[in-house]
Parts: sequence; C-alpha cells; structure tokens
Amino acid sequence: MKSTGIPAKSARALVAVNLVALRRSRGWTQEDLAFEAGLHRTFVGHVERQARNIALDNLERLAKALGVDVYQLLMPRER
Repeated sequence: MKSTGIPAKSARALVAVNLVALRRSRGWTQEDLAFEAGLHRTFVGHVERQARNIALDNLERLAKALGVDVYQLLMPRER
C-alpha cells in the first residue's frame, strides 16, 4: 500500500472527534450522552479527551445513543 505521507489519526482520536461533533450537533452535554448510553459522565469525558481506551461494547452503546452506526464513529470527518 502506498503511503501518502500524511499520518493517519488514531482510532482513539477519531472516536473522540466524532463523539464531540455528534454530541454537540444534538445540543447534548456529556452528561446527556452518558445518560442516553447508560454510561457515566466522566467516562464520556475521558473518551472525548482520549484518556481512556474504549471497549467495543461501549462504542456500540454510544453509537446507539447518537443514532449512528458504529463505523461512523471511526471514520474521518469531512472538512
């Protein structure tokens, strides 16, 4: 595979960027998202700051709460 010279964002960074963007687009706080996903508010904050590695089960819970497919949390956002 040919390298583009542009470093790929880590999966953790992509999830963080996408979570923040999707959460804000809904006008939700971290607490709102955590409630909808059945997770703790501090956990959502840690994921958004890339301070925690996220399990697939929790990734699915966040995607479901946001009404998106899991893969959308891992895709680079269009500029």
